[in-house]
Amino acid sequence: MTIKYDFSGYRVLVTGGTSGIGLSAAGMYRDAGADVVITGTKPQENYDVDLSGFSFKQMDLEDNASIDAVAKDVSAESGLDVLVNNAGLAFASQGLDEHDPDVFARAIQMHLTGVYRLSHGLVDRLAESKLPGGGAIVNIASVTSFMGVDVTLGYGAAKTGILGLIRGMAVDLGKRNIRINAVAAGLTQTGMTSIMFDNSEWTDPILKRTPLQRLGKPEDIAGAVLFASSSAAQWMTGQALVIDGGFTIFG
Repeated sequence: MTIKYDFSGYRVLVTGGTSGIGLSAAGMYRDAGADVVITGTKPQENYDVDLSGFSFKQMDLEDNASIDAVAKDVSAESGLDVLVNNAGLAFASQGLDEHDPDVFARAIQMHLTGVYRLSHGLVDRLAESKLPGGGAIVNIASVTSFMGVDVTLGYGAAKTGILGLIRGMAVDLGKRNIRINAVAAGLTQTGMTSIMFDNSEWTDPILKRTPLQRLGKPEDIAGAVLFASSSAAQWMTGQALVIDGGFTIFG
């Protein structure tokens, strides 16, 4: 994908930037000239992927102290222009049942409460941004924000909550010149979703109702993330871009 955006001189934080959509977005921002900070749950040396060109911070969205520490560190450093809340976990791929109230609560913490906590902790820095259109927050939502999937009960509830979060925060933060939007991803091939891609019982029905007749790639979602944070979208806030090959509009 050809990069058409210029983020030279701006600083971007991408959570979960060590793989999948997060790594793709981080790489695109880096190639567009940004100073990119990524987070991961493990120490940097424990990742078997090239993370050169990024600054790294360890963060666990299930640990509020960890979230607050990253917000404090980033705030103490040289400003922030874009926050991409991408980090997450497919609990079903770990053999965990989201119908279990404890697992459900973990999904909400990781994909909604933690997202808000980090965003709230970085608002003052984002408000100082000189990015055209102001500071930008982009949250990764999902097609499960709009439809039910039984095995992702907690994840879907959290991603639906993201839509309410961006609207409320957009109204609240507009006066501080901060935009907040979401990119709702369809089924995208990442390490997190590999268990689904390896199961034709999952993928065949999805492909049958996807007008563009393929499943997603990380760069499909990452491109929309860059757009949502760019000057091309400087009058857009509180909106969700659905990037799913047409899956949610079929039938």
